[in-house]
Amino acid sequence: MTRYLLLPFLSRGEDAALLALRVGTGAFLVDGVWDNIASAARMAEFAAFLRANGFAGADVWAPFSVWTQFAAGVLLALGLLTRWAGLVIAITFAVALWMVHWDQSLRDWWPALALLLIGAYCAARGGGRYALDTLLR
Repeated sequence: MTRYLLLPFLSRGEDAALLALRVGTGAFLVDGVWDNIASAARMAEFAAFLRANGFAGADVWAPFSVWTQFAAGVLLALGLLTRWAGLVIAITFAVALWMVHWDQSLRDWWPALALLLIGAYCAARGGGRYALDTLLR
């Protein structure tokens, strides 16, 4: 009975599900910062957003944050240095929750919180079978 109740056969798809999570999250991160990379005006808007949310040195932190998210997104999607990418993502979105979303509702927290949790999971789990990290072992 527990064979049917706990659905153990689904574990056969664990590495494929992790691949989908990594690629989807990586693509989301890259897409989310690409406009800031492609446009100096958009980068300036992001720096202004950071300043408005209490970040000192926003002109330095804006490009740092953008390029860090871009690199982490690419690495996560490829499954290359997955634990490092996950750690960077988790830290980045922990800061976002603390500095930007703290006084908001859970619904407004959710995108940043989900990215923090996915980053933490990938940092702890690694890239799985379908990751370039497997070539480094």
